[in-house]
Amino acid sequence: MQIAAKQSRSHHAGALSKGSSARWAFGSGVQAITYVSQLDEDTYLEHGLSLYTRGGLSLTPGHRNADGVKYQTFAPDANILRCFQCHSTGKLRIDERRAIQPSEPGVRCEACHGPGSQHAAKPSRANIHRPAQFNEECGECHRMPPAQGAATNFGNPWNVRHQPVYFSQSACFQKGKASCLTCHDPHEDKKPDVAVCGNCHASPKHTGNVSNRTCFECHMPVVKPSPQLGFTNHWIGIYKLAGPGTNPTRPIQQRPGR
Repeated sequence: MQIAAKQSRSHHAGALSKGSSARWAFGSGVQAITYVSQLDEDTYLEHGLSLYTRGGLSLTPGHRNADGVKYQTFAPDANILRCFQCHSTGKLRIDERRAIQPSEPGVRCEACHGPGSQHAAKPSRANIHRPAQFNEECGECHRMPPAQGAATNFGNPWNVRHQPVYFSQSACFQKGKASCLTCHDPHEDKKPDVAVCGNCHASPKHTGNVSNRTCFECHMPVVKPSPQLGFTNHWIGIYKLAGPGTNPTRPIQQRPGR
């Protein structure tokens, strides 16, 4: 019960909510909230203006103007359905007005652990699904949207928000044993402790004075695709952070794995 209560206060749990004006609010509000409304039986609108924690109302990422972007509910790419699925828990249903109805708004316990009625009645490690590493579970939503075989543009700052995609390129993942759980507690929003880096890199060698920096600042720099947003780059490596040629989207050198 303590874990469930802790998770209910997390950003994941607040990933989707229904507003009083019959529109859905996507995002916990840590950085921004984007609104989505049903226009008719076959169409949803992603609003062209999002509410940013830093900056108020401004253009929604990826939009060219404030008119918004329309999505067909039953389009072949299922874009709007995938948006609702990643921001909610359980199966989606379509009501009599052909409106999308999530089973449970927000990313809650059963999104990762599966059906939990038996576990709720009698908590046991044996009657609940326990993902081993969470890499695949996290990647279900924190990944690039399906594209017809297109390669990831690692030079596009906006793509840094797809953390598992970038993390999969790092030596810490490819050569080491790092997973999403190495740094993140899936049940609460705690900032990772840099001490975890020392588990694999006990005696790192630096060519300059880094006494006033953390491991994350240099090896996982924050990338700002817009003035209102910033995402930590999970492609762990060595970056040139100042001067000509600065590019925080991809490292100039891989950081060795364990």
